[in-house]
Amino acid sequence: MVKNLLKKAKIVLPFIGLIILAYIIYSLDVHKIITAFLSIDPKYIVYALILTLPLLFLRNAAWQLILREQKIQVGFFRSLKIYLIGVFYGSITPGYYGQLMRVPYLKEKTGEPFGKLFINTVIETFVHTFSLYGMMIIGALLVVGTLPELLPITIAWILGLAFITAYFVKRERSEKLFKILINYIIPKKVKPHFNAFVDTFYIDFPRFKAMILPFVLGIFTWIIVFSQEYMILLGLGLQIPFFAFLLLFPIANVAGFIPITFAGLGTREFTAIFIFTTLFQVAGEQILVLSLVGFIVTDLFLGFLGFLLSLTESRITTSLPEMVDQ
Repeated sequence: MVKNLLKKAKIVLPFIGLIILAYIIYSLDVHKIITAFLSIDPKYIVYALILTLPLLFLRNAAWQLILREQKIQVGFFRSLKIYLIGVFYGSITPGYYGQLMRVPYLKEKTGEPFGKLFINTVIETFVHTFSLYGMMIIGALLVVGTLPELLPITIAWILGLAFITAYFVKRERSEKLFKILINYIIPKKVKPHFNAFVDTFYIDFPRFKAMILPFVLGIFTWIIVFSQEYMILLGLGLQIPFFAFLLLFPIANVAGFIPITFAGLGTREFTAIFIFTTLFQVAGEQILVLSLVGFIVTDLFLGFLGFLLSLTESRITTSLPEMVDQ
């Protein structure tokens, strides 16, 4: 019975966000949504796309620092290509989990153990995400008088992730948990493969101080991302201060990380509409268009580039047991 419920949950959960998005569109004025979309000044979309170049450079530079710290030898342009392929898979999966597709591509190019490469991808993603949370906290503090509920939710979210991170950084502690999970959850047939997979997690594990510079670079990448979104805002003719937008939109962006929808659709739009219609004299239709067009510029555009690049790569056909056993 439990297994059947889990199977049904896996099928249903990714569509919850899409249902939310459909409800948002239904509850708003569709004509105003179309009008807002057609009113965007195209030059601002061009400006936003131009910012993609420094964004890619900084994001890949931060990843290169982590790769080198873990003694994973892969060139700058090769890692950039793999990163974009990961964005493609991430943009079509719940919670952006598809970014883990970087792992088999890295394996093909470096020959490093899968467990080590898996941890590298997880650490890079966590460091980049944590660089967003400082902006998120400041944003919640900025509106604590108007939206007091945002601050405790934000703090609880960050403390939860910080606890999880601190727990798994300690090798002895986390390995015990992994062994328990493998013994009780993983089928007997593939247990040896998963044990071998976990055994390579902490090979060349990065030092905390080596993550400071990638963290700082991550802050700059997020500033660029939200500057791209702000270009769309200007194209819509909205009057929202840049500093306020820079600190508040991260909250909506983090809501998109909840793994109940594809690439954050629905949860991000709902949160953005709630925040900006409450604090500023703007229409929900305009914020919806801002969020969706911003998603196209900052995610789907990169995902499309990643898709094109994936066509030039050899087909990844490694099975799960083979992957975790290497």
